[in-house]
Amino acid sequence: MSHLARSTFADLDVVRAVLRRIAVDLGTILGKDIALAEARCERAHARPAGEGCIHISFKLAFRIDGADVFHGCLLVPLPEAIAWGGLLLMLPEDAIAARREETTLDPDLKQALLEIGNVIAGAVHTALAELGLPWRALSQGCQGVRADVRPALPYVEGTEVLVGRVDASIGALPTARWLAILPVPA
Repeated sequence: MSHLARSTFADLDVVRAVLRRIAVDLGTILGKDIALAEARCERAHARPAGEGCIHISFKLAFRIDGADVFHGCLLVPLPEAIAWGGLLLMLPEDAIAARREETTLDPDLKQALLEIGNVIAGAVHTALAELGLPWRALSQGCQGVRADVRPALPYVEGTEVLVGRVDASIGALPTARWLAILPVPA
């Protein structure tokens, strides 16, 4: 059985709306425009892994009437997440560039990433509400994920998920691939 299934135009609308809102809201708090390439989406029966490097999983809970109905995330490469944290902390560009090479986070950067997780959850919630979808998105913190390993989420293997992928660039920083794991629209 294939792990990928066909997506629909409605799926692509959800992915585009969510990723655009994340880019706009993050850009606003970071003081930088975030450019997105064309988003792609697919339905899958397994969580995707971030390829080639450590990633940060900004974990999300999706609730309807106060009950968790799905868990997903925005998965971004660690250097991208470090840059976001550095921008939030208003570090100079040369300090951000140097820290992008690190694989450990100090307490200030960890706190900045938790705040960014809240912004991401708020952006996802707003995008879903604007689409008329009933889910409330809430941040569940963030977590480092080794290269080529699927993010740890409450998940029943084989459950269908919506996977969005987009290449994003912020300022002069290198382009990064974002992966969004979202519930399939009903």
